[in-house]
Amino acid sequence: MFVIGNLIEAVARIIDIGLTLYMWVIIIRALISWVNPDPYNPIVQFLYKITEPVLYYVRYYMGRWIPPLRGIGIDISPIIVILIIVFLQSFLVRTLMQMALYFK
Repeated sequence: MFVIGNLIEAVARIIDIGLTLYMWVIIIRALISWVNPDPYNPIVQFLYKITEPVLYYVRYYMGRWIPPLRGIGIDISPIIVILIIVFLQSFLVRTLMQMALYFK
């Protein structure tokens, strides 16, 4: 049974690292958007390609409940995504870690 516990713990750690990395990518993209980045820069293109699907999804569904703040130039979708990541780290990763302890 300890093998299953170790496997679940490893998966939880990988998910935690992946969520943390994605959170930092979201933060970096938000910071870069404050300056006028070169859209042809490969790093900027990479950041947009990796974050835009999630941010677009949040903007689309958030727009149904919260009126858009585009008129004042504020995009709160990165904040929403970061809050979702923190929730997943607090709930999903902790639950998997507790399951891993149960199987050890």
